[in-house]
Amino acid sequence: MAIQWFPGHMHLTKKAIAERIKDIDVVIELLDARLPGSSANPMLAELTGHKPALKVLNKQDLADPERTERWLAHYNARPDTRAIGLDASQTAPARQIIDACHALAPTRGGMAKPMRVLICGIPNVGKSTLINTLTGSRKAKTGDEAGITKLEQRIVLADDFYLWDTPGMLWPRIIVAKSGYNLAASGAVGRNAFDEEEVALELLAYLKQHYAAQVQARFAIEPIAGLSDEEVLDAIGRKRGALLGKGRVNLQKAAEIVMHEFRSGNLGRITLETPEEFAQWLAAGQEADARRQAKKDARKARKKGGQPDADEAPTEEP
Repeated sequence: MAIQWFPGHMHLTKKAIAERIKDIDVVIELLDARLPGSSANPMLAELTGHKPALKVLNKQDLADPERTERWLAHYNARPDTRAIGLDASQTAPARQIIDACHALAPTRGGMAKPMRVLICGIPNVGKSTLINTLTGSRKAKTGDEAGITKLEQRIVLADDFYLWDTPGMLWPRIIVAKSGYNLAASGAVGRNAFDEEEVALELLAYLKQHYAAQVQARFAIEPIAGLSDEEVLDAIGRKRGALLGKGRVNLQKAAEIVMHEFRSGNLGRITLETPEEFAQWLAAGQEADARRQAKKDARKARKKGGQPDADEAPTEEP
């Protein structure tokens, strides 16, 4: 199943960023530290061009520390880019952002040249919580549902530091299938855009390979190494009492339990991808997308030439 979610307000956000970026000094992209590659918006890179970028790996308190260090090194190796990790609810680490922006744009500062920063991120990545932490007030609405912020707003962090907040935005077509599942598992995608059971099974498949001990400890179940993903989900449902009549497991309820435990951090500190894994997924996704586009172009060419599609059987004369 391909997971896609691009509500109408995201089109408006894209237009607003394209217009605003001309006057921006630094672009902050807030990433989910549990899925830094999947939560990086490829469309944002196209919109912001060569502006200095600050990658903030948020929710690092929920992520695997060793993998977070690998992702920070990955982004810090890029030109005109800095990366930091933080928990948006903690005041002191959040202040790192202002210093990092000045390091990226050292000629900006003071009333004559105030720092102008745009902050972007996928839905439900913690952007509003971070802004409220930075300002010490409730400037932005927060919630655990994707798509809370709907309008752009300007926030003054200091007399010479202006921050423009934008609504959470995904991209029109997610070409990396694994990213779609990871985004759904994290809560970045609206619930009507995916099947909870399918996403939970994908999540369990990865956890079984990399974090089996944490799954077993949290749900108090037997070793899961030799079980199928479906059997693991069934075992969790039975342990948590998600049952239907005649002892059958309510797999929908069990899936919801699995995703809630992951999102809340109850399973422990988990990261669903490494830089190397994501690079492989991206390459495969780009290759598949190129094949899809080639087929689409070929169909258009055949139709333009009056030829039937290759997958259409020719009609014989009676």
